[in-house]
Amino acid sequence: MSHEPALIGIRIPGPLPSTSVEGGNTNKDPGACDISATDAGSEEAQGSEEKAPARFGWVVGVMVRCMLNIWGVILFLRLSWITSQAGILLTWLIILISVMVTSVTALSISAIATNGRVISGGAYFMISRTLGPEIGGPIGVVFSFANALACALNTVGFAEVEFGVVMVDSINDVRIVGVITVTVLLLISLAGMEWESKTQILFFLVLLVSLSNYFVGTFIPPNIEKQAQGIFGYRTEIFLENLTPNWRGNEANFFQMFAIFFPSAIGILSGANISGDLKDPATAIPKGTLMAIFWTTISYLMISVTVASCVVRDASGNMTDILTGNLTDGCVGLGCKMGWNFTDCIQQKNCEYGLANNLKVLVSGFYYLITAGVFAASLSSALGFLVSAPKVFQCLCKDNLYPYIGFFAKGYGKNDEPLRAYVLCYIIAVAFILIAELNTIAALISNFFLCSYSLINFSCFHASITNSPGWRPSFHYYSKWTALFGAVISVVLMFLFTWWAALITFCIIFFLFGYINYNKPKVNWGSSVQAGTYNMALSYSVSLTGVEDHVKNFRPQCLVLTGPPNQRPALVDFVGSFTKHISLMICGDIIMRQTRPQDATDQLVKWMNKRKVRSFYTPFTAESLRVGARYLMQASGLGKLKPNTLVLGFKSNWRESSPESIEDYINTIYWPGFLSCCHALLLFSGLTLLVPYLITRRKHWRNCKIRVFIVGDEQNMDEGRNEMIALLKRFRLHFSDVIVMTDSEKRPQAKKYVGKKLFVDSVAPFRLHDEQQEGVTVQELRQREPWKISDKEFEAFKQKSERKVRLNEIIRRNSQHTALVSLPVPHSDCPSALYMAWLDTLTCGLHCPAVLIRGNQQNVLTFYCQ
Repeated sequence: MSHEPALIGIRIPGPLPSTSVEGGNTNKDPGACDISATDAGSEEAQGSEEKAPARFGWVVGVMVRCMLNIWGVILFLRLSWITSQAGILLTWLIILISVMVTSVTALSISAIATNGRVISGGAYFMISRTLGPEIGGPIGVVFSFANALACALNTVGFAEVEFGVVMVDSINDVRIVGVITVTVLLLISLAGMEWESKTQILFFLVLLVSLSNYFVGTFIPPNIEKQAQGIFGYRTEIFLENLTPNWRGNEANFFQMFAIFFPSAIGILSGANISGDLKDPATAIPKGTLMAIFWTTISYLMISVTVASCVVRDASGNMTDILTGNLTDGCVGLGCKMGWNFTDCIQQKNCEYGLANNLKVLVSGFYYLITAGVFAASLSSALGFLVSAPKVFQCLCKDNLYPYIGFFAKGYGKNDEPLRAYVLCYIIAVAFILIAELNTIAALISNFFLCSYSLINFSCFHASITNSPGWRPSFHYYSKWTALFGAVISVVLMFLFTWWAALITFCIIFFLFGYINYNKPKVNWGSSVQAGTYNMALSYSVSLTGVEDHVKNFRPQCLVLTGPPNQRPALVDFVGSFTKHISLMICGDIIMRQTRPQDATDQLVKWMNKRKVRSFYTPFTAESLRVGARYLMQASGLGKLKPNTLVLGFKSNWRESSPESIEDYINTIYWPGFLSCCHALLLFSGLTLLVPYLITRRKHWRNCKIRVFIVGDEQNMDEGRNEMIALLKRFRLHFSDVIVMTDSEKRPQAKKYVGKKLFVDSVAPFRLHDEQQEGVTVQELRQREPWKISDKEFEAFKQKSERKVRLNEIIRRNSQHTALVSLPVPHSDCPSALYMAWLDTLTCGLHCPAVLIRGNQQNVLTFYCQ
């Protein structure tokens, strides 16, 4: 990606330029990319020389697969029982709420699927590329696990069907049959997608025949045997009786029935989960998923109302319970009106038939077709989820977001089949098949899939709300507000179904999220989280411009002249120690003569990120340090997020440097623009104290001591010290000691101080000694060496020079480990070499690297609140 700025041109109305590519004009930019139909055709022809992998359209690949997984074991083994418990009205409410959640989710997944190229990985791929790896990774793990549980659920449902043969007992028989069944399904999956697809089509046809057989059976007058089982055909009395709920059991309630029914709706992502095996996912996923939801919704509503209009809740199955004549004395239940006396089993609560007792109500024209439908519904769903889970998990493993899972990323064959992931899914399914309790597994699955639906809807909402130009789905029949509603209602349902399972699910997701957020995988998927971060930063930056400055909100926002940051790591780390998580830091790189590679900026930013430095990097080309610093101070930053403090390293090689570079360095410090931009100390209670306070907030510097030196009268020494202590306490600054520098310490002869020799030696090479010259005028010496210090200038600044010497001696005597000293303000008539000698003298003999601070006499601390 080019880092050159873009240009937007506004065309004045008039004829099109000759270089236009519209209207078939062949005068194109030779560097432009032109993908024509001929190119695409030749590429397709070239690829067709090899045998292409199996690819499916929207009917077989999505609609049929989703319908098979929606028509699962719940349809044949639990729907009639749920209707008996909740009644027709509440059952329809359960179905419609489930459809509302799945329909909103289908709209969201359709929008995401049409916002770019979708490869294998299904829901995980779409969420991770929309919300980023932090959210995509956890949901990939949870969603893969949920699909493996769904395989176990449908396998257990198949194993619950009574075959008339008892091997061990009812529970162990379910386990044995379930393990054998899932093993056969694994072998079909390992055979490849073509075999799996053919098997699914066969199951689909069987299901259609079975459902047709059911509806036909509701119109066939029942015989005596079926009447004994509570099947009487369409009766108004039965419909009205089953219209309202009749809860049975200690834990039977609306939400328990909802939790058991909801897994029937989880099949809406079955087509999206094999997105890598679809010819055109962007077209197939929306069309196939929505059509599957429509037809299955109609079937669930029709089956629930028809079965509740034909079958009573309780029946004994005993053909001797038929009433003779009109004797109904003592008869209990709706069966009395139908000529049957089921009173005994109703009162003893041991009825084996009826909606409330028989989990598989066989209302059919031909008995064995209903059994075949149960087999097809359970096995097709189990097979579909057994294929979906490894496909999703393989994509997660290829992204390498978590350790030790790369082993399962390997694919085999032309369809890149995840054989290793198939085996892992098989093991998980077997483990839950051994539970052998369908209702328990169904409650767990509901939580995992609702969590997935919530994140899918939130992905769509977040991508829409960030207004990212990259969010351009070709599917327009969605709304960001319906997506948000789908996300919220999914979370609410999770806690209403099984609150403890919801807590466990969220704990798992937060743990997986924290792991990825801590490790920061090296991926850049252009997620909506990145777009949202930009939106928030822009919004807050703009809103900050309307806030007036106040001393209470002052933060040292530093422009640090680091050059390439990796060449001055100590300077970067020092400034970062008091700006990190507190204020702005910009590493300025003034490029004067040398050139930089194009990728140098990216490398330096990566270096700062690896070092965990919270800073921006801004390179700038200028003819001198002073000009570059001035322009950077004026141009860098955004709104109120602009530098107010300039930080630069000490020019330690000033003695060997050219006079021009020393002058440039001094002018950078003296620059009036810098003075007006930078806040600084007021007396000794400003930036000189604020910076040490900010540094001591870090764990590494927490035990450092702050000692304050002030100039005072010897007679009022205690009074001045107490006033300063009181002032510091009002500023709420922690300090270890306040030391008063008395007049007697300030006035001794300069020759008494050892720093005198260092100062004299430092300044000696830069003195003109013009008054000692004979026959040569001062003007001639100045013309030859204008940067040197004349004797007159040396005498004019002699008192200030001695003050720097004395101050150094006092600091060394009282606090040799000091690390922060007030920076003297350079005068316009002060020679550059003399000023650099002052700085050298001030920090002479200190054990620590020293920081010199000065400013423009503006408040940065306050002790009042208003």
